[in-house]
Amino acid sequence: MTYKVVALYQFVPLPEYRALQAPLRALAEAHGLKGTLLLASEGLNGTLAGEDQEVDTFIAALRALPDFQESPSTLELRLSRATAMPFKRLKVRLKSEIVRLGVPADPLKQVGTYVAPRDWNRLLDDPEVVLVDTRNHFEVELGTFPGAIDPSTRSFGEFPQAVRRLLDPARHKKVAMFCTGGIRCEKATAYLLSQGFSEVYHLKGGILSYLEQVPEQESRWRGACFVFDERGAVGQGLTEIPLDTARAEDHSHE
Repeated sequence: MTYKVVALYQFVPLPEYRALQAPLRALAEAHGLKGTLLLASEGLNGTLAGEDQEVDTFIAALRALPDFQESPSTLELRLSRATAMPFKRLKVRLKSEIVRLGVPADPLKQVGTYVAPRDWNRLLDDPEVVLVDTRNHFEVELGTFPGAIDPSTRSFGEFPQAVRRLLDPARHKKVAMFCTGGIRCEKATAYLLSQGFSEVYHLKGGILSYLEQVPEQESRWRGACFVFDERGAVGQGLTEIPLDTARAEDHSHE
């Protein structure tokens, strides 16, 4: 038996997000799901796993909730598979941000230009593009796109400092960014636009969508992509790569 894993997020105003904690926990428990959901006034973020039908039913019920149904934004989903249940328990937590940047950045007000995975290689071929990996340093060490700047951060909250250190809107006219599933780039691109950068792009659906949709023979990705569950990491086609194996292999970025 394998399990369906869904990474999901949606930026949507949730002024009463605290009141959603118990109902969402009960809904996930009713379908036997495990994983983590984060709730904040700016939306929902998380990763869950379970049997196929149970995951699908949960997603349908989530989309039917008034707050999510009435929003102009959509629920973003990244689906993959695991050979064993990748989570030990279910957690539904309340947070100040669904992905912590620590400075004002609202993707519902402004956000970078989405680039579909199939169009990403073409963007990388533009000599004017500065490519930035928005993930933490230990993630970058496992794998990245060749030529990408590593901000050398320990947490996403350090990203604004890295931008001030590494990028200049007067010199870097085109900036392209990527992250695991897309959510960090939503805030990262919103932040760059607020800092005066004019052309900002990000990989829609993140690395996970790229590894799923782009054929291996066309892929520019090198190495493994860290995922925040017990699978450790994934590779081309979202195949599981144990973390020890991923660290042991030579994932050269040249």
